[in-house]
Amino acid sequence: MKILIEGAYYPISTLQNIFDDPKFYTQNNLEGKIISVGYYHSFEKNELIYMLPKVFMIDDDNSVFGKTKNELLDLDYIKNIKHDLHYNWIRQSSLYFYNSLLEYRKRITDSQIVNKTERFELNTNLGDQEYSYLDLLLSFVNFYKKNKNHILYKHMEYNSNQAKKPKWEKTIRKSLPIFTSNNSPVYVSIRNKKKNINKEEELLTYFFSILKNFNKDHNLNLRIDKSYKIIKGDSFKRLQTNGLSKLRKIKYRYFNDTLKRMYALCEIYFSQTDKSSSKRKREDFISVNNYNLVFEDMIDKLFSDDLNNTQVNDVSLKDLKKNDDGKIIDHIYDYQSLIDTSNIFYIGDSKYYKSNSEAGKLSKYKQFTYAKNIIQFNIDLLNKDKKKAYKKGINYRDKLTEGYNITPNFFIYGYIENKENFDDHLITLKSKLPVKSFHYKERLFDRDTLFVHSYKINFLYVLKAYTNFNSLKTQDFRSEVKSDFRNNFIEFFNNPKNCEFEFYKCKLKTYESIITDNFKILNGKCYITNKEELILAKYTGKTIEEPIKKTILDQFKLINLK
Repeated sequence: MKILIEGAYYPISTLQNIFDDPKFYTQNNLEGKIISVGYYHSFEKNELIYMLPKVFMIDDDNSVFGKTKNELLDLDYIKNIKHDLHYNWIRQSSLYFYNSLLEYRKRITDSQIVNKTERFELNTNLGDQEYSYLDLLLSFVNFYKKNKNHILYKHMEYNSNQAKKPKWEKTIRKSLPIFTSNNSPVYVSIRNKKKNINKEEELLTYFFSILKNFNKDHNLNLRIDKSYKIIKGDSFKRLQTNGLSKLRKIKYRYFNDTLKRMYALCEIYFSQTDKSSSKRKREDFISVNNYNLVFEDMIDKLFSDDLNNTQVNDVSLKDLKKNDDGKIIDHIYDYQSLIDTSNIFYIGDSKYYKSNSEAGKLSKYKQFTYAKNIIQFNIDLLNKDKKKAYKKGINYRDKLTEGYNITPNFFIYGYIENKENFDDHLITLKSKLPVKSFHYKERLFDRDTLFVHSYKINFLYVLKAYTNFNSLKTQDFRSEVKSDFRNNFIEFFNNPKNCEFEFYKCKLKTYESIITDNFKILNGKCYITNKEELILAKYTGKTIEEPIKKTILDQFKLINLK
């Protein structure tokens, strides 16, 4: 197995020796830069290659968790890699990573960014699947682990039935038994005078010979019972070329479901190694040149996947993500407003960079544009029919004050700090203070006053969650994180030193005259909640507009958001 990192440079001779096609890298003099993320396997060289995302590159010296590019490029020479805890992250992340590519291909069936070679297809009771070499390897290993006791039992049962006039003294002397739970010995191989050819064992021989070869080539450390006959060396190489014809001669013998699935796996394997087969491939791969789209989908599945088909008033959130100006929002969901119990849209943008990088000015500007587009969408609905908002309980503009509800925004970055942690999301704020955009700094309830918080999330958690989480676990994540995102905004706005605003609630039940008589002073600074409470946001910094008069403030009391 070899590991390369997206965006890293390697000697061009090394890359030419690994890949049969230069589509995975660009050449610059004597070096090549990896431009793809994905999985690759060459049947001629029999090598598994992973091109991991650049988020794994977290160190300034171009190393990954203390391992240099060259060390990751030559993993086959590391002794006992199967048991070395320093390399456990490779085994885990490579499998989750590969599964994430398959999941993305399944979810985005019409996407053109996932390139894949023609794959051998076979309808079996394992399901309709397109098998890559790694698919096949994993299927063999998983099948063996799930069925090894059943297969061994059938093997022992057959051997027992074939025993004619057993010689127990020789059997006990020459064979090692397997002990049951009550310490009773069971002999797998029984010595007798008559040697019977076990035709039923041919399939087991083929299966375990293939498994043994996988075990040797990829350091799987599987323990295969020695009672099975194994074909090795040159004999196995010959079997790879003619195994398909041999296998099909014995197909009629198997009716047991387990053996039929075993037969199907062997048939796929020999179909790929049979040199005379026109379907034989020289390589298989899945590669993505725009991995940011995969990362975006992984985050979206965590945050808002179940909302994509939620439709209200003939509009779904999936449609809402596609703005009229051509921009596409990464993530959007509705959740409790910051100032009352109504709901508001939270708008997110996933950022795919190296672990220690941050978004530039362009990304921040685009995020503010996304928010303005969503505000305008809801205002357009309100203008068409004042009783028909996107959804009951979502309100963006107050008719009396003409103030706009606060729209929360966030960036979310993937990062890796602990290479062993796949189970904790570790979402934290990158900065306590959000990025701010405004036309009038004194007006909080203005449509152009926007804030964006920046978060980072454990990339390994996202990788695992994308393919392993059930709906219940995903929902638990959403409930926790959405509450945290809101609370972080609340904490920011409840600190006047940070946000430069203080919040007041009107003491009077009838407050229309306060607004109409002082509309110019209060424009963009007031908002009426869904509980009919008038909220005032007073700017605490140096103002350029006319300050709010004391006679007005006397009608309000200082509050905290909650």
